[in-house]
Amino acid sequence: PDLTSNDPQKQKQEQSGGITVDNSSAEMHTTVYSISESPLTAGVIWVGTDDGNLQLTRDGGQHWDNVVGHVPGVARNAWVSWVQASAFAPGSAYVALDRHTYGDMAPYVYATSDWGKSWRPLVSAQDPKGVRGYAHVIKEDSVDSQLLFLGTEFGLWISVDGGAHWAQFKGGHLPAVAVRDLAIQPRDNDLVLATHGRGIWIVDDITPLRQLTPQLISQDAAFVSARPEQQRIEANGGWPNGAAAFVGDNPAHGAVMTYYQRTRHLFGKLRIEVRDASGELIDELPASPRRGLNRVVWSMHRRAPHVPPAAQLAFAGTQGPRVLPGTYTIRLHKNDKVYETQVAIGLDTRVKWTPADRKAQYEAAMKVYALFNDESALFGRIAGLRQQVAEAGKSRPKGEALLRRLEDFDGKLDAIRKKIVATKEGGAITGEERLREHTDQLYGAIAAWDGPPSAYQLENIAALRSELGEIEGEFNRLISTQLPALNDALKSNGARALTVPPPAVFNGGAPGAGASAP
Repeated sequence: PDLTSNDPQKQKQEQSGGITVDNSSAEMHTTVYSISESPLTAGVIWVGTDDGNLQLTRDGGQHWDNVVGHVPGVARNAWVSWVQASAFAPGSAYVALDRHTYGDMAPYVYATSDWGKSWRPLVSAQDPKGVRGYAHVIKEDSVDSQLLFLGTEFGLWISVDGGAHWAQFKGGHLPAVAVRDLAIQPRDNDLVLATHGRGIWIVDDITPLRQLTPQLISQDAAFVSARPEQQRIEANGGWPNGAAAFVGDNPAHGAVMTYYQRTRHLFGKLRIEVRDASGELIDELPASPRRGLNRVVWSMHRRAPHVPPAAQLAFAGTQGPRVLPGTYTIRLHKNDKVYETQVAIGLDTRVKWTPADRKAQYEAAMKVYALFNDESALFGRIAGLRQQVAEAGKSRPKGEALLRRLEDFDGKLDAIRKKIVATKEGGAITGEERLREHTDQLYGAIAAWDGPPSAYQLENIAALRSELGEIEGEFNRLISTQLPALNDALKSNGARALTVPPPAVFNGGAPGAGASAP
C-alpha cells in the first residue's frame, strides 16, 4: 500500500503560493523519505515519510505497521528525516524526526529495541542533552553499538554511551553546518560527513572513539590508537589548481597517534618520545596539554642533524633521514608516569625498492648525518675558543704585543672556520659554498628518494669526510703549536689561559638548519 498519508491537502503544490514547479517533484509532499533494510534479518525494512509515518515490515513488504504512534513526545505529522535499522539487534532501530517547518527547532531522536512497540528518547525537546539544531541523520557505529553519530542543522554530535550523553564534534575546524548524511568506511575506519553547503568532510580514524570506555576515561592518560602507516613517496608540488580551487586537505603525512588525557595538563613534564627497537631515541614530538582526545603526527623521520650555523640556510638539513620500516615505541612522559604504544611503519607498496635498498639508503644518509654532527662539533670547539680569545683581549691596550698575538691567533681560527661554513649569502651564484654547503647538497640528494645510493654519492661521502679530517687536523696543529706559547704569555701578564673546548657529543639530532649571521 501507499506508506504515506496520501493526504490530498498536502499535494497542492501548484496552488500553495506560486512555488516554481519542479519536474523532479522535489516540492511534492507525502513522499517516502528514508528507507533502511535490516542488515541482520531478511525482509525487515523500516520506512519514514515526510508527512509523519514510520512504517515497518517484517515479511519483505507483505504487511506493514505504522509505529509512529508509539513515539512519545512528538506532535503528529513530524517529518521522518531518518530511520536506521540496527546492525546489532534485529528488532532495534533509530529514528530522527524534524518539525522545523512548524517552527519547532528542537532535535528529536529515538531508539527502539522491540520492533517499534516502544521508543526511548535519545534527544528530545524536553531533554536536548546539549544538542543544537533539528536532526537530519542518526547512525550507529559499525563496531561499537554504543557509539552513535547524529547530524543536525548545526553540525555533528557524538555519543559514546548509547545516547545518554552527547558532545559536539569540533575537530578539523568543522563549521556549524547542516550534516545531512553520514557513512563509515570500514577499511580505514573513517567517518564521512555530507553537509549542506560546505562539501564533504572526513573524520580520519574513529578508532579512538571506540576506545572511550568507562575504564579508559577514568585513567589520567592513555594511548588509544596508533594505526600502521606506510611510508608514501615524498614529493613537493606547486599550485596546479589556481587561486579559486576548493579542495580538502590531504591526510596527515606521517604516523598518527591518538592519546587521551582526563584533565588538562597544567604543571610538570609532558613530552612524547619515539624510540626504535633497540631503545634509541629517534625523535621527540610536541605534546598537547588539552584534556580529552589529542592527536600527534610523527613524520617517520629522525630528528634533524646538528648543522653548523652559517650565512645561509641548509635546506636539506632541516629534516632528519626517513627511518627504516619496523615497529617503533611511542612514549608519553607525563610527570613521573610513562604511557606506551607501538606503531608499525611499512614500505610504500607502490614502489619497487626492497628492504635492502631502503637500508642502504638509510645507512648512507646516516653517514652524512654524522658528518653534519662532526662538523658542528668542530665548529663548536672553534667558536668556544674564539670567545675566550675575545674575552682575553677586551682589557688589553691597543697596539700591545699580546693583543696582536691574540688577534693573529683568532684570525687563524676564523680561517679554519671559513673552511667549514660559508660566510657570504647567495650560495654558488653570488656567495660561496664550503664543506657544510656541500654536505647539505649531498644529504638532500640521498634523502630525496628511497632508492639505494649511487656509487658517486658514496664516494662523495668519503671525500667530504676526508676534507673534514684535513680541517680538523689543521685545527689540532694550530692549538698544539701556537696555543702553549700564547698561554704562557697570557699567564705572565696575569691573564687566564685559554682552554680548548672538548668535542660535543650529539645523541641524535636537533631541530634547526644552522642559519645565522657569519
